[in-house]
Parts: sequence; C-alpha cells; structure tokens
Amino acid sequence: MSENKTEVLVGAAVLAVAIGFIIYAGQLAGFSGKSGGYGLNASFRSLEGITVGTDVRLAGVKIGTVTDIALNPETFRADTTISVQDGIEIPDDSAVIISSEGLLGGNFVEIVPGGSPFNFAAGDEVEDTQGSVSLISLLMKFVSGSSDTAPQ
Repeated sequence: MSENKTEVLVGAAVLAVAIGFIIYAGQLAGFSGKSGGYGLNASFRSLEGITVGTDVRLAGVKIGTVTDIALNPETFRADTTISVQDGIEIPDDSAVIISSEGLLGGNFVEIVPGGSPFNFAAGDEVEDTQGSVSLISLLMKFVSGSSDTAPQ
C-alpha cells in the first residue's frame, strides 16, 4: 500500500512540474493571455533578426511585440505590425528602429520617442524607421576601407 502512495505522489509531482513548465513556456512565447494594446504599422528596408513575437521596447522596457511581418511586393520592403500596450501613448514623430542587444545578442524593435504633443492612434503608420544593420557588411566595409588607405 505504501508503494502505491509513493507512486501517486511522484506522479503528481511530475505532472505539476510539467504543467508549470508549459505555463512558463507559454509566457515566454507571449501567450500570457493578456490581450490588450493597439497596432502600429511600419515599413523597413531590412528586418534581419526580427520575427513575429520579437520584443518592442521603449527606454529598454518591453511595451509590446511584433505581431505581423509581410513583404510588400511593390516596394520590396518588410511591412510590419507592432502591438503596443494600452495606456502607453507614443508621440507621432517617434522613430522605430531595429536595435541589437549586443555584439552576440539578438535584435529587438526599439521606439525612440519624439517630442510631438500629438500621439499615434491605432493603425497609424510610423514613417521614421531604420532597419537592421548587418555586422558582416560593416566589417567588410571596414576591412575594404582600411586596405584602400594603406600607403603606396
């Protein structure tokens, strides 16, 4: 009888840990259940390192996520929709840029606020955008530029 109780307790503990892991993974993936916020649209030349679910940050604080990415076949730019939490008003002259967490870190979408007294409304288009910068292309420019300046 005591073996049966032990097996039930161990099974319950394993089940509780599995449920906790599923809840934790869902929160990390952005399925926390909070559905609020408004969408803003932006068009980028390059979205390297950005996917649906990527963080949107303001002053280093997560205020939303990337909710949709599509290639515009007419402009060949990446049309992006970002969701910003309700209650956070973004001035309508703000910039949206792709930033890096560091040399080896991932990319995220950063909102650089402007100074306008007017704010974006749901569905507005952010005109001032800056795409991601490729570290490899920067290194290639540096290497090729440094060889051009060598004394002859």
